[in-house]
Amino acid sequence: MSEHIHKSHNKSLLLYHFVCPIKYRRSVLTASVSKTFKEICLQIEQRYEINFLEIGLDGNHVHFLIQGVPNDAPKKIIGAVKSITSKEIFRLHPEVKQQLWGGKFWTSGYYVNTVGQYANEDVIRKYLQNQGKSDYEMLHSGQLKLF
Repeated sequence: MSEHIHKSHNKSLLLYHFVCPIKYRRSVLTASVSKTFKEICLQIEQRYEINFLEIGLDGNHVHFLIQGVPNDAPKKIIGAVKSITSKEIFRLHPEVKQQLWGGKFWTSGYYVNTVGQYANEDVIRKYLQNQGKSDYEMLHSGQLKLF
């Protein structure tokens, strides 16, 4: 984490809800791959000024509740997350790459909303946990941080 962030910035940390579909809508996140996926995300958290408040699986897509600093655009945040997770999953789980021909883990699009714009953090967490029929699996739950 960068130590040059001033306390005044802490007040304006942003929360984003991202939904990222897996390429071809394939359900490739087995228990083993999911465990690796969570570990990769937590490593990303250590290298970038982002905080994963929740990571959840819902069949063939992933929900993220991410806290970030205001100078990082949502596109930059999710771009880094998608790029790093796909490379590492393919490296550590070559069987996933075989299931997703073409070398892409994610679809090119994603959904993003700023938490607080339409709902608060608790509402978003409840929404995430009620996704799908009952397929939603919470991989990680964290707390807000002051960078």
